[in-house]
Amino acid sequence: MAGNFWRSSHYGQWIISEERVLEGHERDSKSLSVDDVKKLHIFFANFIQALGETNKLRQQVIATATVYFKRFYILNSFKSIDPFLMSPTCIFLASKVEECGPIPIQRLITVCSSLIKSKFNFAMTNDFLYRPQHVLECEFYLLEMMDCCLIVHQPYRPLTSYAESLGPEVLNTAWHIVNDALRCDVILTHPPYLIALSALHMSSVIHNNENAMKWFSELSISIEKITQVSQQIIQLYELWRGFDEKKEIPGILIRMPRPRMSHSGSLSGSRCSTPSSMR
Repeated sequence: MAGNFWRSSHYGQWIISEERVLEGHERDSKSLSVDDVKKLHIFFANFIQALGETNKLRQQVIATATVYFKRFYILNSFKSIDPFLMSPTCIFLASKVEECGPIPIQRLITVCSSLIKSKFNFAMTNDFLYRPQHVLECEFYLLEMMDCCLIVHQPYRPLTSYAESLGPEVLNTAWHIVNDALRCDVILTHPPYLIALSALHMSSVIHNNENAMKWFSELSISIEKITQVSQQIIQLYELWRGFDEKKEIPGILIRMPRPRMSHSGSLSGSRCSTPSSMR
């Protein structure tokens, strides 16, 4: 998805202020702390990553799905739609948007069920009860919430472009940093080129690459803007390092507000918010 970021709906509607992001994290404050919400986003980003990898999807698709997930729950309570349903729905929609071909829904359901019984069995003791019609209904709510603004500009393209003069070692580490950054809020609050530069700067420091540091000193972009993003990614690593997922997530999920399913099998959470509520 080449396009011009500055003319895109991503820039026009989906760069969210840090104040709005904090409001989103505090939406379920009666039962969850801000750190609980951040840990849920780490957990479900891991779940989406596993779903994508098991279905042999490109990282671009997985990243787009993760952005969709974060956009939804910045504007809506976890009570709106179960994130265990939203996760495969985001993968399903992203696979179509990123033009890799839609995943058969039944296969997606089967993979979800298999992962929950194996890799993520600490998080859910029951079977995965959702069916294809639930994914399709959830997709409708997700599309409505995003106002059909589906193109997501990721940091990977500017990352590889910038790294041509910095070497493969710096690029490889920076690529992993960008993947990790999907678990924090920089993908909502900052343009992708700035996230790419931040990851390259962090990688250059890790590898003590003097040529890269000289390259950064010659940039016309303020180093303060780059380090601001880096600080948020470092805060993610600090939270993540002390986060024992298998021990903490079961308790957080118990406290997380959950939607009820109607007798007809349709979703019965509250009405979803749209981007207009950010303005």
